[in-house]
Amino acid sequence: MPTSYPELYFPIVVQAVIAMAVAAGMVGASYLFGKRVRNKVKDMPYECGIVPTGTARERVSVKFYLVAMIFILFDIEAIFLYPWAVVYRELRLFAFVEMFIFVVLILSGFFYIWKMGALDWGPEKRSGDSGRHAS
Repeated sequence: MPTSYPELYFPIVVQAVIAMAVAAGMVGASYLFGKRVRNKVKDMPYECGIVPTGTARERVSVKFYLVAMIFILFDIEAIFLYPWAVVYRELRLFAFVEMFIFVVLILSGFFYIWKMGALDWGPEKRSGDSGRHAS
């Protein structure tokens, strides 16, 4: 058992130094051994095999970021389910009620954002739009 701060933090410092050395080694190896061929095709942005159109300065829909934040929220919910599953047998009914309340709150938030249209990726519909274009 470590008795002083240097003994306590030594493994963490060693791990950090090894991680930095591995990262620096990989970057250095790619610099030393990597090919440096420049041409027009290699400098073009790659968009899933599709020829790029427009500029890279176009605005990104806020819904993209909203869906990303929702995804993170549900990941955090899944992380909270693991410790609950570990101690469920010890806490019995208390753990069930607490997790039931947690899941109900999360699902109510999910249904709220669903009804508000945060997950709709289709084109926005305007009121009075019959779906036909004016000629």
